[in-house]
Amino acid sequence: MIRVLIADDHPVVRQGLRTFLEIQEDISVVGEAADGAEAVEMTGALAPDVLLLDLKMPVLDGLGALAELSGRDVRVIVLTSVSDRGDVAPAMRAGAAGFLYKDVDPGALVQAIRAVYGGQVLLAPEAAEAMLAGPAHREQAEAGSALTDREREVLRLLAAGRSNREIARELVVAEKTVKTHVSNVLMKLGVQDRTQAALYAVRHGLA
Repeated sequence: MIRVLIADDHPVVRQGLRTFLEIQEDISVVGEAADGAEAVEMTGALAPDVLLLDLKMPVLDGLGALAELSGRDVRVIVLTSVSDRGDVAPAMRAGAAGFLYKDVDPGALVQAIRAVYGGQVLLAPEAAEAMLAGPAHREQAEAGSALTDREREVLRLLAAGRSNREIARELVVAEKTVKTHVSNVLMKLGVQDRTQAALYAVRHGLA
């Protein structure tokens, strides 16, 4: 079962999400938070696998909650209004694994939860466009051109949620070799971790 925590300051939104998600055979809603501070506290107490996080909340907003959750073992999907497009890049840099809007098709939301739980990074098309419009896009595109063919292959598999061991098995190389490739990819792209590298792959059509 995928354990999901819902964080939104609107009770009607939380109830709607809970009602739909709980009919899924592989998803269990473990709790609801009404603000960012409560989301952080409940994440520690309930240990959800996936957190659905609104950005505009009282006490502590979504970006603040993401900062507090840095390093925690939870995959965060930002689920917010379309007016928050300017927050896509900050949210992904803060550690979000997905960025969707509240008008998302319910079935697509379920698939997103499963994909993010499986280690993938997922952006709504509008969110991806917002990222591509950012000033950092050109610099990262130039950085990506420095990758070797093998490093691009490793990046593609990394973005698909594969572990180093799985990548090594698929490419028929030693796991130590994969670790070296991953380190080189992170260095060349100027990113801090695998999630940010996966986001790069999604933005540039390599995933």
